[in-house]
Amino acid sequence: MHTNSKSDSYAAAGVDITAGYKAVELMKAHIARTMSNSVASDIGGFGGLFELDLTGISKPVLVSGTDGVGTKLKMAFLMDKHDTVGIDCVAMCVNDVICCGAKPLFFLDYIACGKNVPERIADIVAGVAEGCVQSGSALIGGETAEMPGFYPIDEYDMAGFSVGVVDKDKIVNNKLVKEGDVIIALPSSGVHSNGFSLVRKVFDVDNADLKTPMEELGGKSLGETLLTPTKIYVKPMMALFEEVTVKSVSHITGGGFYENIPRSLPDGFGAKIDKASIRILPIFDLIAKTGNIPERDMFNTYNMGVGMSVVVAKEDADKAIEILKANGEDAYVIGEIIAGDEKIIIE
Repeated sequence: MHTNSKSDSYAAAGVDITAGYKAVELMKAHIARTMSNSVASDIGGFGGLFELDLTGISKPVLVSGTDGVGTKLKMAFLMDKHDTVGIDCVAMCVNDVICCGAKPLFFLDYIACGKNVPERIADIVAGVAEGCVQSGSALIGGETAEMPGFYPIDEYDMAGFSVGVVDKDKIVNNKLVKEGDVIIALPSSGVHSNGFSLVRKVFDVDNADLKTPMEELGGKSLGETLLTPTKIYVKPMMALFEEVTVKSVSHITGGGFYENIPRSLPDGFGAKIDKASIRILPIFDLIAKTGNIPERDMFNTYNMGVGMSVVVAKEDADKAIEILKANGEDAYVIGEIIAGDEKIIIE
């Protein structure tokens, strides 16, 4: 603790330096969970150091991804629950990084708040640390900025970024995609961290009952369901990359099926999705019903129960599903690759 660092003038302006030091002390135990032998620095320095182990990698390529949690944070404020949104922050970054076959190495976060409440900041970082543990990433640094007058005192924003590595010869190559390849779905845990501006409008969350269990949601409350953290797919996908040639990977985020699956396909090929095969989660039925949202808009906004899709050769599909299931993912086939200019057909 920096006992000699204190500014009454800065505190009078709304920034409590000592609260920042206390927050760091409280978060250290959470950060320690993510440490590995590759981490070459302690929390509190001006930069996070990571020693790169290139064993078995002949042509290393670094891959980075950055994202935030978006307006899902409003749900954390309303529920006064702050220990899961950090998982979302990590997930939105690492799930992007693995789409090209890279293994996430380390993560840094940025939290901006109206008032630094050390216990709340520690809760947020606890979620970040949990996301890092799930993805095998080290949390090697971050920043907490107290910004009075810019953010309300009880609100905050957060973002982060991930860096991973992949052997150049093992980068997922969508040029291998061909007609007849199979599209496999990895189930989502819920809404994940996209489309919450529409969610908040549909349910009028500022005035809604967020805590009463709902039969339509399997006995969970609306607030609990919406705060369910984004699933992290790193470990099952790393296992899949080891044993099967993966031709294309899509992280189904904002823009849903219509935007994300075409992003991963080469020119001249599209995805034909069997709508009846998709295991749509109850929360999406409730959003559509409550907000009278057209089906196409739902598929163009939400993951609908599919957090990630993977393209493999038809002859590799059974093996791919077996590997994913062995690693905790109840994967299943949702479609196939077709030739032509139409990028996606859902029917």
